[in-house]
Amino acid sequence: MKTINILFAILIPALGFSQNFSETIRKESAFEKKSTANTIIIANINGSITLSGYDGDKVLVEVGKSIHAKTDARLETGKQEIQLGVIDRADTLIYYTKDGCTAFGQNNNGKNRFGSQSKGWGYTWNCNNGNCNNDKVYDYKMDFTVKVPTGVNVMLSTINEGDITVENVTGTVKVNNVNGSIRLLNLVSAVDAHTINGDVDIDYTANPSNECRFYTLNGDINAMFKKGLAADLSFESFNGDFYTNVASITPLPPSVEKSNRGEGIRYKVNGNRYQIGKGGVFLDFETFNGNVYLKEK
Repeated sequence: MKTINILFAILIPALGFSQNFSETIRKESAFEKKSTANTIIIANINGSITLSGYDGDKVLVEVGKSIHAKTDARLETGKQEIQLGVIDRADTLIYYTKDGCTAFGQNNNGKNRFGSQSKGWGYTWNCNNGNCNNDKVYDYKMDFTVKVPTGVNVMLSTINEGDITVENVTGTVKVNNVNGSIRLLNLVSAVDAHTINGDVDIDYTANPSNECRFYTLNGDINAMFKKGLAADLSFESFNGDFYTNVASITPLPPSVEKSNRGEGIRYKVNGNRYQIGKGGVFLDFETFNGNVYLKEK
């Protein structure tokens, strides 16, 4: 038994040998052209995004950059390749991750890889003729913590190893995640929230007056509105149910959506439609494996 203990103590350091690097990147910016169209775009790949509004006119960005590799040479490669990219478009500030593999810029089709509008900005994933292998050389995360003027519009996205949180913003909010949750707090305006693996939590301090869409493939949607909500609601799920504490909710007749996607005209019948109160703003909820909980507070 003593021999086993000795061998185990020797093997653990060898198996756990690794090189690590971390630093904090800070940026302070301001909109050169101030208007109600001012927009913050953050396009992350690996890591979280936490954004909050405040009573100031600066955009304060703090990024926790961490890199893990098996050798000093690979760690040095990661330190050089992983950087914070910044694009200043006068009325729009864009922050993204440079990883030595993907390219970031304007897309001709005006959509990002999730299919949603992102002012035409997004990643190109076949950079270097598809020979990118930095995931085999090193691992990294870029965790964003951002403070913005309260009234700006927000477009955020990440893919792996991170959740997205937004609070105290009065502009429109568009959020895309893949392997993480979405948490939106103290909102008053339109929201488009989409994730694949994670919950979507929304809390309004004033009920929205513009169309909102909430989607998760594997997770629940928890939406909290102010009492007196007036809305037309659509719910769709494969393995989920809809729950609410709203008493004044009535079913609506099915609607038909017509679309032309190039291969012909398509018609979609939406049967799970409801009216809350006297009706009004359109709220769209969709899950695949998850429930929707809509509550008034």
